[in-house]
Amino acid sequence: MGLRRTVFLVPCIIFGVLAAYFAIGLTKNPHELPSVLIDQPVDDFRLVPIQGRPNPDREWGLQTRDFKKEITLLNVFGSWCVACRIEHPFLMQLSARGDIPVHGIDWREPDRASGPAWLKRYGDPYTLIGDDPDSRGAIAFGVTGAPETFLIDQNGVIRYKHIGPLNEDVWDNVFRPLIQKLENQ
Repeated sequence: MGLRRTVFLVPCIIFGVLAAYFAIGLTKNPHELPSVLIDQPVDDFRLVPIQGRPNPDREWGLQTRDFKKEITLLNVFGSWCVACRIEHPFLMQLSARGDIPVHGIDWREPDRASGPAWLKRYGDPYTLIGDDPDSRGAIAFGVTGAPETFLIDQNGVIRYKHIGPLNEDVWDNVFRPLIQKLENQ
């Protein structure tokens, strides 16, 4: 009788553990993946300017020191990214408002002309932008896909990572309160 009970209980226990695991997983927000880089300084990196947007006063399009002046957003995008096109009109609005500098990393383009052509077609919301065909910048930020947007404080410390398209709702409910908190510190 003990063996029959054990044979019956083991699958029930396994099912219960799996059901609990999946139930907890369903309550998690997929846009809030934990990152070991939160509250860490931006790793050292340098990216060349994207094609067609050189700045004679700057050797690099984007580099670590660009995040040590003021609270900044960093947006990782690519012309190949469908979700980036969805978020782009909001980035244009945000840039036009001038609330915060928005820097960009043009990530893993099929060729050097694709990103600049995309920005020419849809508009360029970025204050500074670097070309990242080899993922040097993406590695510095722990990028897992595009689009991703990072909030970086005036000391060059990553304070928040948002995965997926940025929009007015995310801005008002997540980024704006975080920025206000950083400004008041």
